[in-house]
Amino acid sequence: MDRMKNALGIGLAVIALATIATVAEAQQATPSTESEAPVAADPVVPNATPDAQPDAAPAAAPDPGADTARIEDLEEKVDILAEEVGRLESIFAVPEELALVSYHGLGPAASKVYKKEGGLSIGGYGENRIRTFHNTDDDDRDNIYDQLRAVLYVGYKFNESWVLNSEIEYEHGGEEVGVEFLTIDYLWRDELNFRAGNLLVPMGFINEIHEPNFFFGAERPEVERMILPSTWHENGAGVWGTLANRIEYRAYVINGFDGQNFTSSGLRGGKQGGAEALANDFAFVGRVDVDVATGLSIGGSVYTGQSGQEQSSDASGPDRDVPDAQTTIYELHAQYKGYGASLRALWTEAFIDEAGRLSRVLAADPTSAIAQQMRGWYLEAGYDILPLFMESSRASIEPFFRFERYDTQRDVADLGFDRDRTKDVNLYVAGIQVKPIPQLVFKLDYRHFDLARTSSSGARERADEVQGLVGYVF
Repeated sequence: MDRMKNALGIGLAVIALATIATVAEAQQATPSTESEAPVAADPVVPNATPDAQPDAAPAAAPDPGADTARIEDLEEKVDILAEEVGRLESIFAVPEELALVSYHGLGPAASKVYKKEGGLSIGGYGENRIRTFHNTDDDDRDNIYDQLRAVLYVGYKFNESWVLNSEIEYEHGGEEVGVEFLTIDYLWRDELNFRAGNLLVPMGFINEIHEPNFFFGAERPEVERMILPSTWHENGAGVWGTLANRIEYRAYVINGFDGQNFTSSGLRGGKQGGAEALANDFAFVGRVDVDVATGLSIGGSVYTGQSGQEQSSDASGPDRDVPDAQTTIYELHAQYKGYGASLRALWTEAFIDEAGRLSRVLAADPTSAIAQQMRGWYLEAGYDILPLFMESSRASIEPFFRFERYDTQRDVADLGFDRDRTKDVNLYVAGIQVKPIPQLVFKLDYRHFDLARTSSSGARERADEVQGLVGYVF
């Protein structure tokens, strides 16, 4: 960006210098207004030879008015060029210093386009992670080093009312490429705005703000992966806004889940992501957040809609209709940030009507049924210790701890199915993250899974994990 600005500045300087030189040249060509002594004409020679030619007629004096008009025309062109250079710079320039502030629930980098007066906005984030496994009976389990994500935000503000915003994600070194959201916004007023396209579902902390610099741990909370299936995005439209300068809301109608892909591990497989999504069943999702005091916010969200999508399945034999499977999820959350501390709490439950019938249609095993109730919650705390040793630094060093409890088999239908107690998990996560500058983060953490029951052989189902991550946002 510095190169672009330097090039624009050099170009403008060259234009200005060329104009100054031209103006100076024109002024030198203008005759002086002071009187000058007349020059005596050459005497006439009566007996000149035939070859002698008379002197050429004197050149016409330049018109001062024409030079003045030419100078004014050049100055006008310079003014137009300078204005155009400034306009192009404002359109294409990416801000040097990113204000890490969320706009109506979006990640700070995804919010940049809303802060511009107009034109193009570029942002992004990325994650490179290593995960190692420990204390497991499976000696063949491999450690994994993954270029997890490289994400590009592209936005364009057409005018003060119309905004395009998008997230294009490359996962696992480019093996998977997809659109994570793509929206058209009509900005009407603070209290009411309109949005349509491929929308991030506004539930929980992580689904909308999933840039690595803004959550603890090298992996997102499991509660927000299994029950709130982050990252969750669907096609739809809705409204959003701010009331009384402290209450934010979002309310959308989106295509529903595809319930044929629910599993005993949760709802994650049912999300459609906007790719040729089945749209026979739609759902409603709404969210409200309230700024209670400086640094403290509380809120909640709810989703409800059918997940059968008017489909049939032959998994259990002849084709059978997939039940409507009305799916309802709610979550409550609270967050505090201040005095170096970061605190979060979240509670969520999901309910699936006709889950037992759905499990039968999909030929689920007796201990692999889709639950009719799921539950999860977590508490998290972090503290920036760097100010204890260094004042006025943009860097931060934050040790943190998170406890999660989730059960994707909380209650199963009494139709010959049993709970899989290995899905009832306590998860302990302890780690540290370091930000040398706000846009860069280095993470190291340890995860211990405590299952309510081990496998029938007595072996642990989940290994402990040590993870390291390098992340960025711009």
